[in-house]
Amino acid sequence: MPHTRLSGPALACLGALLLTPDALFMRLSGMDGLQMLAWRAPSMAGIFLIAWVLTSGTRARDFAALGSAAGLTVIAAQFVNNTLFPAGIALAPVAVMLLAVATVPVWAAVLGRILYGERTSRATWVTIAVVLCGIALAVTGGPMEIDRSALWGALCGLGVAMSLATNFVTLRHHPQVPLLLAMGVGGLVAGLMGIAITGPARLGDGQVWAILVTGIVILPASFFALSSASRRTSAATVSLLMLLETVLGPLWVWLGTGEAPTPRMLAGGAIVVTALALYLRRGTRALGVPPRATLSERPPAPQDP
Repeated sequence: MPHTRLSGPALACLGALLLTPDALFMRLSGMDGLQMLAWRAPSMAGIFLIAWVLTSGTRARDFAALGSAAGLTVIAAQFVNNTLFPAGIALAPVAVMLLAVATVPVWAAVLGRILYGERTSRATWVTIAVVLCGIALAVTGGPMEIDRSALWGALCGLGVAMSLATNFVTLRHHPQVPLLLAMGVGGLVAGLMGIAITGPARLGDGQVWAILVTGIVILPASFFALSSASRRTSAATVSLLMLLETVLGPLWVWLGTGEAPTPRMLAGGAIVVTALALYLRRGTRALGVPPRATLSERPPAPQDP
């Protein structure tokens, strides 16, 4: 049965909404970055790998695709994403971290140019400059004062954004990569590293139930929906809907823990979200795909606006 054009945006919206309370549960766990990594990544990886074992009918072909350059790229992207996100959440205010993660679309455009020769327009570079200015405003405490924890969190968030962009761009251009297997292996490698560094003695510190909610429920459901959506609709559409996490994530944390963003974070956030929304709106218009077009009728992977 062919996928309709709406199936991709619907999946992306579902994935983004499921992801919005993730940072709240991470805060409630009371764990540091490596502790969260040691619980989250193996839990998510286990769900993906079990699902792959139960659903895959072409395991030999899947393993062959996993060993390709594209498959190894997705594994590496998942490793980086799984490692840097909890580190950033532990180090910095949630609002700063999620603002940096929201830069996925501009990095997707840059990576599309580097990896696949897609055209990178002037709008992309202007958006990158404006977004970086917004993040710089969010991580500074005054005219010449830099909040070091916020800065490290922003750097982790940018790393997460680049890894997510790599994941989306690679899956868009290489649909043969086994999604469940690649994401499971990447998460498993990251989780084993977290366990080795943390040590068994510290794994029980904090609220284990809260971190298990993220690893068993939130991450598998949201990442699978978002990555599946990237195969059925444009990266611009997926990225636009992921801005829901940027807006709602800090709200959940504020309601649940009382961690409110500072005025400079709000101002920087407004700059980032506005710049990305305008960029993505322009990109969606540039696609010009008829509303009823199916996947088979759609043009090749969309280029940067």
